Amino acid sequence: MRRPTSSPTGRAPAPRSEQLGFAGMPERLFVCTPSKLGAYADCPRRYRYSYVDRPAPPKGPPWAHNSLGASVHTALRSWFALPPERRVREALPGLLKGTWVREGYRDDDQERAVYRRALDWLESYVAGLDPEFEPLGVERVVAVKTAVLAFNGRADRIDARGGEVVIVDYKTGRTGLDADDARGSQALALYAYAAERVFRKPCRRVELHHLPTGTVAAHDHTEASIARQVSRAEDTARDIIEAEKAIAAGTDPDEAFPTTPGPMCGWCDFKRSCPVGAEVPNKDQWAGIDRTLTAPGS
Repeated sequence: MRRPTSSPTGRAPAPRSEQLGFAGMPERLFVCTPSKLGAYADCPRRYRYSYVDRPAPPKGPPWAHNSLGASVHTALRSWFALPPERRVREALPGLLKGTWVREGYRDDDQERAVYRRALDWLESYVAGLDPEFEPLGVERVVAVKTAVLAFNGRADRIDARGGEVVIVDYKTGRTGLDADDARGSQALALYAYAAERVFRKPCRRVELHHLPTGTVAAHDHTEASIARQVSRAEDTARDIIEAEKAIAAGTDPDEAFPTTPGPMCGWCDFKRSCPVGAEVPNKDQWAGIDRTLTAPGS
């Protein structure tokens, strides 16, 4: 019997326990989140390092742009947790400071500059919000099952508008987001699919709120377009299931979960553990922040 080949990190994926079943029993649903599906779609090897290999290979150092995004998202969550009478501009510095993540910045000067920029974004954004407005959910988990998936995800915000449900996703990174980005986002479509079933109201509209530019990229899905995204997610899940079965049958893990080389290799948390990624020049932890601060409109 062939044994799974060790990975380049010296680790072989931990064997998965298998339960005895009966012929004709349905396959177990694939439990997933948007990030889990996205990891495989971006690079099967990154998926393997994140979700299959145990122990997982060590990750690289934290990225400043992730720290920024987490800080802003949590500040907005804290904003909506305040009673309406306290949702004033003066509350924002304390909210942002209380949630600020300091990891990854080049130095204190850069961190202070980014903090001031993030505060400007938040002040501009909440100026357009009614303090009395109450979303259906803030960082709300929605879940749904299909014939293949047991999906769950945490939406940044879920609004109720005119008897319908709207998915809102905050963005603090790259500029140039447009309706095509909203239309093509599998995560937003899956949130909409799940939210419609959780709240029992139509959910077709998805929005990307880009805080640095104050712009909104939106798309109104149809039932058919959401069904296509759900089908794509199920296809991804089937590919993952087949790859894991192949490893269990003795296939080399590197063959079952190949690397997808490309520009994203430089940003991968597992770059040092991947033979292909290791060939890509290192990026500074604050490289994404430099792009954010110099982008037009930021």
